[in-house]
Amino acid sequence: MSKFIEMIETNEYLMAPAILIGFVLAALLVDLITVRVLLRMTRKTRTRLDDEVVLAMRRPLFFTVVFIGVWVAIGRLNPSQTTRFIIHALLITLAVLLWTVAATRITKTLLSNKARKTDGSKFVQARTVPLFEIGIKTILIGGAAYGIMLVWHVDVTAWLASAGILGIAIGFAAKDTLSNFFAGIFILADAPYKIGDFIILDSGERGRVTDIGIRSTRILTRDDIQIILPNAVIGNAKIVNETGGPHEKERVRVEVGVAYGSDIDKVREVLLGVAANSRHLLAEPKPIVRFSEFGDSSLNFQLMGWIDEPVLSGPAIDELNTAVYKRFAKEGIEIPFPQRDVHLLKD
Repeated sequence: MSKFIEMIETNEYLMAPAILIGFVLAALLVDLITVRVLLRMTRKTRTRLDDEVVLAMRRPLFFTVVFIGVWVAIGRLNPSQTTRFIIHALLITLAVLLWTVAATRITKTLLSNKARKTDGSKFVQARTVPLFEIGIKTILIGGAAYGIMLVWHVDVTAWLASAGILGIAIGFAAKDTLSNFFAGIFILADAPYKIGDFIILDSGERGRVTDIGIRSTRILTRDDIQIILPNAVIGNAKIVNETGGPHEKERVRVEVGVAYGSDIDKVREVLLGVAANSRHLLAEPKPIVRFSEFGDSSLNFQLMGWIDEPVLSGPAIDELNTAVYKRFAKEGIEIPFPQRDVHLLKD
């Protein structure tokens, strides 16, 4: 037995396969530990995050040990400098590709897990996960490509210079597109509005948000007209989000003036009666009436009540105006109109 071992140690062509077989057995042992020990431990936890991370690292760990064995075994054969360089670069390239794929998979798992949490980050949410995935994949693939070129002794200076010049040219040519792209990222991350919200633009348009894209945001008005707004424009505009508060309920108000000399207690009673009979106003919070001001020709009141959602504001105001006018006519409450006295002076 000792002679056999001595023969293997003195014969490179026997020693190299022996080393390779030893590292393959070590790789199988690492894989066994990964499956039998680590996975068994992670499956006892409440989350599947650690299971998926271990599974993503299983194959790269196995092949990394094998690649090391191949490199050590090749070294025993004393190959030429060129052969040694090619094998070394090839093994590192394969290892980098395997670990890049694993890192991409782990990153996707971490982002998805973070987005599913109710107390997750303000930026990492379900709608922003694809953006982070693209960005991280770009960094990982770019870093892997850079590392592989260095391993193969490729001069990257010219490549980086060309990429810089190309990037500047593309930036100038597509500045509007890039502006919309980054504005879209900030809108998705900051979430000033979401799909389904009712918003009012600073130009006066009002509608429901139907889509938030990387380049533009689309809203549908009450006239079923779709408005497409570039994100760069909407990112710098003043936006009123009618559904952006703690709930979708919204308060509407109807302003009405009555003649001087009217019984203000009766006016208040009539307005509250109109609110109580409304099909659109909610019972809670209760509608209220305010005597807002002394006008030039009238005593001005405000009837205010809550509706379930902003889309009902138009029908609610129409119903209240109609009911107030009819009740005032029935109760003999005068709604005055402005009057002016004109005095003519003779020479």
